Amino acid sequence: MNFRPLHDRVVVKRLEQEEKTKGGIIIPDTAKEKPQEGEVMAVGPGARNEAGELVPLDVKAGDRVLFGKWSGTEVKIDGEDLLIMKESDLLGIIEQ
Repeated sequence: MNFRPLHDRVVVKRLEQEEKTKGGIIIPDTAKEKPQEGEVMAVGPGARNEAGELVPLDVKAGDRVLFGKWSGTEVKIDGEDLLIMKESDLLGIIEQ
């Protein structure tokens, strides 16, 4: 991917939701909600604080994150559906 977000923005790829429930019921595509979990693909250099110093982001490429249902702007880059959002739209990092 030849895209680098600016400032405190991150590029996130949604992770696909399970096809079945725990009880074994198959969920059709029309009933699925958009997943709120994704993988960070790229991050910007950070935002500047009031003193003009660059504050780096807490996330890095490869992190699994949770984000709000309506967070980010949907874009298509190199044929992939991705989201661009500010770091503050992320709810947290999923540690494994």
